[in-house]
Amino acid sequence: MDLGLAGKTALVLGAGGGLGGAIATALAAEGARVAVGDIDGDAARRTAAAIQQAGGSALPLTWDLADLASIETHVSAIETTLGPVEVLVNNTGGPPPTPATGQDPALWSKHFQSMVLSVIALTDRVLPQMRARKFGRVITSTSSGVIAPIPNLAVSNALRLTLVGWSKTLAREVGRDGVTVNIVLPGRIATPRIRFLDEQKAKRENRPVEDVSAESTASIPVGRYGEPKEYGDVVAFLASTRASYVTGSVIRVDGGFIPSI
Repeated sequence: MDLGLAGKTALVLGAGGGLGGAIATALAAEGARVAVGDIDGDAARRTAAAIQQAGGSALPLTWDLADLASIETHVSAIETTLGPVEVLVNNTGGPPPTPATGQDPALWSKHFQSMVLSVIALTDRVLPQMRARKFGRVITSTSSGVIAPIPNLAVSNALRLTLVGWSKTLAREVGRDGVTVNIVLPGRIATPRIRFLDEQKAKRENRPVEDVSAESTASIPVGRYGEPKEYGDVVAFLASTRASYVTGSVIRVDGGFIPSI
């Protein structure tokens, strides 16, 4: 199936990590020119190098999402080097595990800026050209916690849910301009972030991490953690011309893990 992404410019945030890297790789494999943004510049360069070695086009960028002033600099560099952003994948890092009570307001403010305000400001920057060109894709990767809040991830649950309301509202505003806006959320995908969360739970409960992982696996109907590539492929489809009638949606890539309808 031709996804119609050849020659389009995509920006993937958090592309030095497991999910972001898989998304960037999937888009590049379909012929998109990919800007690879990550706070870890070395990780961004590794992802970009892998894409280039496979014959794709990639521009690595060291990008701290908490620095809103850097948005203009980075987007201008992308436009000059690759062209106007036509596919935006908002994929931010997660905050530390925390209960809902007793958190310093400064912690909430810090992560609100890097996880929410950064996404909104960046999207606002690239939307005018998407609307003018009558094609655009805004895809925001969140967490299963927006549907079934995850214990001890209160900051993540709350802030990522903010993006769901924003995304749904935005979808109604830009749909007639050929721009789709969707949320994608992972279940238990085998990434360093999930390994970290399993390790933290094991530490809190004084259990072997292998037991925690096995317990999680037993709760997934397909009987395993997902592969990052499986997640990246779903995002690539949503970014495609084939998905032009999918907007305002929350797409689960979870192996059936989330129990709610």
